[in-house]
Amino acid sequence: MVTTSGPQAAARPVDAVVVGAGLSGLYQLHRLRQLGLTAMVLEAGDDIGGTWYWNRYPGARCDIESMSYSYSFSPELDQEWEWRERYASQPEILRYIHHVADRFDLRGDVMLRTRVTRAVYDQDSHLWHLSTDTGLAVTARFVILATGCMSVPKDPGIPGADSFTGAVHHTARWPREDVSFAGKRVAVIGTGCSGVQAIPVIADEAASLTVFQRTPAYVLPAHNRPLRPAEIAQLKARYPEFRRAQRLSRGGTVFEPPTRSALEADETERTAAYEAAWDEGFLNGLLRTYTDILTDEKANETVAEFVRSKIRSIVDDPATAELLSPRTYPFATKRPCLGTDYYATYNLPHVSLVDLRTTPIETITPRGIRTSDGEHVLDMIVFATGFDALTGSQLSIDIVGKGGVPLRDRWAEGPRNYLGLVTAGFPNLFTVLGPLSPSVLTNIAVSLEQQVEWITDCIAHLRRNGITEIDAAPDAEADWGVHVAEVADRTLYPVVDSWYTGANVPGKPRVFLAYAGGLDRYREQCDTVARNGYTGFLLSS
Repeated sequence: MVTTSGPQAAARPVDAVVVGAGLSGLYQLHRLRQLGLTAMVLEAGDDIGGTWYWNRYPGARCDIESMSYSYSFSPELDQEWEWRERYASQPEILRYIHHVADRFDLRGDVMLRTRVTRAVYDQDSHLWHLSTDTGLAVTARFVILATGCMSVPKDPGIPGADSFTGAVHHTARWPREDVSFAGKRVAVIGTGCSGVQAIPVIADEAASLTVFQRTPAYVLPAHNRPLRPAEIAQLKARYPEFRRAQRLSRGGTVFEPPTRSALEADETERTAAYEAAWDEGFLNGLLRTYTDILTDEKANETVAEFVRSKIRSIVDDPATAELLSPRTYPFATKRPCLGTDYYATYNLPHVSLVDLRTTPIETITPRGIRTSDGEHVLDMIVFATGFDALTGSQLSIDIVGKGGVPLRDRWAEGPRNYLGLVTAGFPNLFTVLGPLSPSVLTNIAVSLEQQVEWITDCIAHLRRNGITEIDAAPDAEADWGVHVAEVADRTLYPVVDSWYTGANVPGKPRVFLAYAGGLDRYREQCDTVARNGYTGFLLSS
């Protein structure tokens, strides 16, 4: 049974603390138990689920196919769980997570409504001392941050937000009770993936919907549908082979890699390839057509113009279609979105689009939103303004390592770590899906299993050999940072202001935050380090 700490909860030592009870944290708990360790998961939310607990906004669903976006560690689990849709909705994914927690009896070591506020490393004892907002104190040899790469909402930073007299919601902190839009004048600020999913659903019910857009997104059709029993049975029959292929793949999804440059094909051939990918409804379908979409600007522009042509064909008003057409950044250098009827929503008479590049928001007023073009009177404002990605969840905890150095200071110029796993000076502190790992550029479900399994094997190695501390060597950490940057620089990613580079958060260091070399290459590097006795790490007793 999941327990809740209270003001009188006593401190207790455990072998390992996992912070976060989402997909990563629950799997990490399962693997630590298999080692025979005492482990505790501390979760700030009222329930397990992580991202899929917090992001319950209208229309929320995964943009990776459900039968791929799931655990692979249990063949029995693969066979017994039945996914309903091609792209699972938030409620269905949350039911799946609850099923896994019950099936593997994980709830008993999860402490809800307990936010870790501080973690301090004791160099003498090689132990971490954790404090929480409930007064609970925990001591552990190992700490694993499974806090999520997209879990700290970005402050919209708009003046006057507290003055609005209507309802205000953020997609990343949506209330558990139903929110009705019926008869209301609603505004959505933001057109990233959350906004793209929520906008058509809100438009179905609201009296009027005004979308405030700063940067248009490349939105691809999901073509979502119920899964047919025959296709479920077919994939289940080959799940073992499919799971092996996922683990060996570049991004955690299985597809035939392209072999030609987009510039080698003529326009007719390219258009046919892009049409086929568009009709398939995969997030990365267009990226899979040719080898150089993310490395050559001219090749990328052929895809970008194809998407813009689709927008023009769907949106009736040419001026609105142009506002919705991305022209300031290459395709996929900001995360593309999978949508359902997103562009068609702007054909509805009660839906309007405000371009914040030409008419920026000046302030939120008691009655609504005032731009440079006038005031929009509203009943409800929905912020879909994104996250402090990859580093936000770690830096929201006051983490203090060797010599009393805070992680915030260590990362003042951007995140620094080795293999995306351990930061020098912060021993026995591991991160799952953190910065400088493949994380957000891959199927998260596959990446988290790889990192959890590596961390578990590492801890087993330490215990077998009587080693009490593992730390990243500063030179290995520096080399990894250089390598991550060099790999990113071979792509078009770093030239764009995006949350991939931290540019969406004022004052955040401008660093490309993920490893773009592929999950397959990353897995091999991690495995090689382990096989060679954890080269690049400092081990001590």
